[in-house]
Amino acid sequence: MAEQKRKLRLGELMVQQGLISQDQLRIALMEQDQNNIPLGRQLVRLGFVTEAMVRDLVAHTIGQESIDLATVIADSDAMKLVPEDFARRYHLLPVAYEDPSKTLVVAMADMFNVVALDQLRAMLGGQIQVKPVLAAEAQLEEYIDQFYGYELSVDGILREIETGEIDYQSLQADGDEYTQPIVRLVGSLLMDAVKRNASDIHFEPEQAFLRVRYRIDGVLQQIRSLHKTYWPGIVVRLKVISGMDIAETRAPQDGRLQINLCGRPIDFRVASHPTIHGENIVLRVLDREKSIIPLERMGLRVETLNELKLMMQRPEGIMVVTGPTGSGKTTTLYSLLSHQNTEAVNIMTLEDPVEYPVTMMRQTSVAEVNKVDFANGIRSIMRQDPDIILVGEIRDADTATMAFRAAMTGHQVFSTLHTNSALGTFPRLLDIGILPDIMAGNIIGVVAQRLVRVLCPHCKEPYSPADHERKQLNLKVGQDVVIYRHKGCKRCYYTGYRGRMAIIELLRIDSDIDSLVARRAHMDELRALAYEKGFVTLADDGVRRILEGYTSLAEVMRVIDLTSRIR
Repeated sequence: MAEQKRKLRLGELMVQQGLISQDQLRIALMEQDQNNIPLGRQLVRLGFVTEAMVRDLVAHTIGQESIDLATVIADSDAMKLVPEDFARRYHLLPVAYEDPSKTLVVAMADMFNVVALDQLRAMLGGQIQVKPVLAAEAQLEEYIDQFYGYELSVDGILREIETGEIDYQSLQADGDEYTQPIVRLVGSLLMDAVKRNASDIHFEPEQAFLRVRYRIDGVLQQIRSLHKTYWPGIVVRLKVISGMDIAETRAPQDGRLQINLCGRPIDFRVASHPTIHGENIVLRVLDREKSIIPLERMGLRVETLNELKLMMQRPEGIMVVTGPTGSGKTTTLYSLLSHQNTEAVNIMTLEDPVEYPVTMMRQTSVAEVNKVDFANGIRSIMRQDPDIILVGEIRDADTATMAFRAAMTGHQVFSTLHTNSALGTFPRLLDIGILPDIMAGNIIGVVAQRLVRVLCPHCKEPYSPADHERKQLNLKVGQDVVIYRHKGCKRCYYTGYRGRMAIIELLRIDSDIDSLVARRAHMDELRALAYEKGFVTLADDGVRRILEGYTSLAEVMRVIDLTSRIR
């Protein structure tokens, strides 16, 4: 009864603050009765509020401080005071130790867990004061792993398969009851990939062994090599959990699975492909929490961000995002749509397939089984009273024609296109079959982008660029700069890089550019006019990132041609 009252108090507080509606509270309580998840987490899962909103409201209500663990740096002195098994058992994280006052600051999801606080004080011997601060539950699980590090007992599980001796360490990691070692082996590999921020997991059978590779920050890295005898068990386990046919081994298959890791649901898109040594399986990691980045956090130049917001204020027309496969086009599109995703707007999407479910957006997968292709899908969506339409990709004349027809009838349309640059959009659309006078006046703007790896802040190495590097950076004579290169340390798994960032060029289409497009002007003429209006190229934005110390010259050159800057 007391728990129900507490739920209602949190829910009613959110209604009073205008964070959720009465209907949303009623839905969350009904869902909560079925799956017994705390109300705050249930509201987050339904997409009604964010973790930060719940954390800050609860902290304000009980008169306590809250903390965003993403902004916290691990304090080794605090970590030494609390063993890892204690932190996991009582679900708390030591974040700081204040020496003069002998105070240990501890992040907790439940500030009323008296048992945990009493046990902690007893373990510290009463010599140190404990100051609890409120943290989001999902964040807490993730950062306990991150701060303490994690020992995945893949080797222990392999030893168990070979010798028959039970690996108790892996049992404790996964739960109390005994499960088959192959089940735990697959679970450990998936967990390891998520915690290393891998975007893809490759299981590649060779003649005598199985290669396991992760794509981390856009680059494949070999993680393990297992004997071929493990592969039949692993492939069956992967197929079972992703809903694929275990009897079918000669035809490609697609599947999907969802597991809870680090306190949040992670989706995997699974694809099998027959090869001469057996089935090759690749899993795409779809972490929806990391998929949508607010525009303000994309690291754009202030001028670029303002231009982007100005473009989105146009009520109709097409916004095109271009770049090769894996350049973050979908993430950028979702960030743009999320900026406009309110109850006053009807956003409808056509994707192949839908990767990240988003609250309030009406999302449709383009698939043969649904009897929906892009062109037919746009026709159907036009009858659903949309304000904004997302077309996953313009790849043929029918899709392009329907997308432009939607733009011409008063809708905002967002889509992707495979071209090398923003200015390359016009010849590509001409090649597809869109007439110049249809293009003119109906394209809002073009965003071209690439992803580059960010230098690890703990080990990046400063140096003065050599003469040939100065030419690529187009530095003036006598201009003295320091740039950085990668080195490698334990924190970045000796790669020298951690995470990725977007390099962007933005072309806003106005009446002057429209008139050039309408008369099929040469690319040089378009480029000259764009430069006149302050157009910043991918190469210019890449050099800006190098000079700011975020990435290296070698990394930018891996994805962008800088030779055009040599004067």
